[in-house]
Amino acid sequence: MRESDAPRRPIRVGNASGFYGDRLSAFRDMVDGGPVDVITGDYLAELTMLILWKARKKDPTTGYAKTFLTQARQSLADCAAKGIKIVVNAGGLNPAGLADEVRKLIADQGLDLSVAHLEGDDIRPRLESLQAEGHEFRHLDKGSTLAEAGVSPVSANAYLGGWGIAAALRNGADVVICPRVTDAALVVGTCAWWHGWARTDFDALAGAVAAGHIIECGPQATGGNYSQIREVHDRRYPGSPIAEVAHDGSFVITKDPGTGGLVSVGTVTAQLLYEIDGPLYLNPDVAAHFETIEITQEGTDRVRVAGTTGSPPPPDLKVAMNYIGGFRNTMTLVLTGLDIEEKAAWAVDELFEILGGQEKFDDVDIQLLRYDIPNPPTAAQSTAHLRITVKDADRAKVDRAFSNSVTEIAVAGYAGFHTTTPPSSASEFGVYWPSLIPANEIEHVVLHADGTKELIDHCPRTQTPAPTPTTSTPHDAADPAPTTRLPLGSVVAARSGDKGGKANVGVWTDSPERWDWLRRHLTVEKFLDLVPEAASLPVHRYELPNLRALNFVIVGFLGDGVASSTRTDAQAKSLGEYLRARHTDIPTALLPETN
Repeated sequence: MRESDAPRRPIRVGNASGFYGDRLSAFRDMVDGGPVDVITGDYLAELTMLILWKARKKDPTTGYAKTFLTQARQSLADCAAKGIKIVVNAGGLNPAGLADEVRKLIADQGLDLSVAHLEGDDIRPRLESLQAEGHEFRHLDKGSTLAEAGVSPVSANAYLGGWGIAAALRNGADVVICPRVTDAALVVGTCAWWHGWARTDFDALAGAVAAGHIIECGPQATGGNYSQIREVHDRRYPGSPIAEVAHDGSFVITKDPGTGGLVSVGTVTAQLLYEIDGPLYLNPDVAAHFETIEITQEGTDRVRVAGTTGSPPPPDLKVAMNYIGGFRNTMTLVLTGLDIEEKAAWAVDELFEILGGQEKFDDVDIQLLRYDIPNPPTAAQSTAHLRITVKDADRAKVDRAFSNSVTEIAVAGYAGFHTTTPPSSASEFGVYWPSLIPANEIEHVVLHADGTKELIDHCPRTQTPAPTPTTSTPHDAADPAPTTRLPLGSVVAARSGDKGGKANVGVWTDSPERWDWLRRHLTVEKFLDLVPEAASLPVHRYELPNLRALNFVIVGFLGDGVASSTRTDAQAKSLGEYLRARHTDIPTALLPETN
C-alpha cells in the first residue's frame, strides 16, 4: 500500500457489458446514471475470439468488438465532461485497430481525450517457435500436447493481468483498449491505479479480483439469471453492477437507484460461484482465495464483500486457443404420440441407410429429447425431438447432402414426420484448447497515447499455489427427522456455466441448518444420481463454507467447448436449474413454511 498518502475514497467501477452482443444501451445508461469513476466492459468470451478471427479473416482491419465503437460514439463527450475513464477488452484480436478508430471518434467530436492500448497476449505467430523450444501446450483437461493433436490453432491468446491497465491510467489515458486480459483484470488494473497498490498487496488485489469477477457479466450480479425468482420484485431490465472498491480490497456491490433487479447476498453469491473451478481462483496478478470471502447485506441494493485473502500468482499464464474442427450440421425431427422410441430408431436406421452409414462421418451425435406426456392435453405435449448432428472435415458430406436426405424420409418413414426447420447448410465449428505458458515468455506491453511503449514486468514473487483438493465426500448419516421428497430447489439456489469443455454448478443455501444438511447430503454420489448425464465423467466437488456453498465441476460435460458442443445448452446455463428441479429427500423442518 502507499505509505505517504492517506487512503483514497473507494473507487466506483461500473461494468456495462457482459459479452459481445450485450445490451447496447447499458453503456449510455451507466454514463447517465449515478457517478462512476471508471466504466469497464467485458466483450471476450472464449468463443468470441473465434468469432473475431472469422471477422478478421473477411476484413483484416477488424477483429475487435464493433459494438463498442457505437457505444463510444454515443458516450465519449459525456465521459469527458464527467471525468469518467473507460477500460474495455473490446480490442480482441486487434486492439491497435480499435484504439485508432476511437481516436478518430475523439477527433471528429473535438474532444481532449487520450487513448492507450495493450498488446502481448497474441502468441499465434510464435506457436511453432515456442513448440520448438520445448513448450508442449498440454490441454489442461485432457493432458495431450498440441503436437499430438496435430492441429493448427487459428487463435492463441495468453490471459494478461491488470498492471498494464494501471500503467496506462497512471500515464494519463482516458480510454484503455485491452486485448485478451482476464475478465477481472479490468477491475484489478483500475483499482491498482486508483489506490496505488504495490505488486505484492495480494489481499487487496484478491479483493479486486473478486469484485471484477462479480461485475464482469453485467446484470447477472443484479438479478439477472438468478434462480431465486421470487426475490426479484422489480423485473424491469436490471441495472448494471457497480463495485465500490476500498483501498484494502473490500468492496460494496450496488447499482444505480431506480433501475430494475436487485443486489442481494444471493445475487452476489451466485455470480461469485459462476464459472469457477475450486475456491482458489488464479489470476496473473494474484491467487484469490474465494473460500475466505464474507458477504453481508449493508442496505437496499448494497452488499458488502470483505475478507478476501490473496497469495502470489502462479508462474504460468493461461492460454486460450481455438482451431477449426471441421463442419457440422444439425436437423431436428419431430416425433408425435405413441411409439416414440420405435419411431426414432426407424428414422435413424432409414436416414443413415440413405447416407451410407454413420461411419461415413467423423462424428455423429443423436439425442432423443422427450417432451411428450401420457394422454397429452395438447398436441405440443405429445411431441419429442430427435436431434441428429453430423460432423466432418469434408463440408460436402454434412452440407445439404445430409439435410436433404432427412427430407427424403418424409413420406417413407414414421407417421407424423416433420422437422423443426427446412433443410439447413453446414457451418464451420471451432474447438477450444486451454493450456499454459510461462509468464516470462509473454511481453505485456502498453502503447501509451504519446506513442511510447512500456513493458510491464510480471509479478516478482510467483509461485505455484497449492491446489485446493477436492473435498472428501461427507457421509450423509440417516436422519431420524421426517423428510419430504421435493425438488432440491425448495431449499437450494444454483448458478451454472461453462469453462471450456467443463461445466460448473454452484449451489448454496441461506441458513446454518440448511447448509449443514446440504454439505452432508449433496455428495458427488448424490450429485451423479441427480444429474445422470454426468455419470461417466470426472466430477470435482468443492466446499465454500463462508458462502454456505458447494461447487461441482464436471470435466468434459461440454465436449471440446461451446463452439463444438452438441448439447442443446452448449454453455450449461440451465444445468443449475435442472439440478434444482430434481427431487430428493429434504428434512421437513428445513422446508419453507409455504411447503
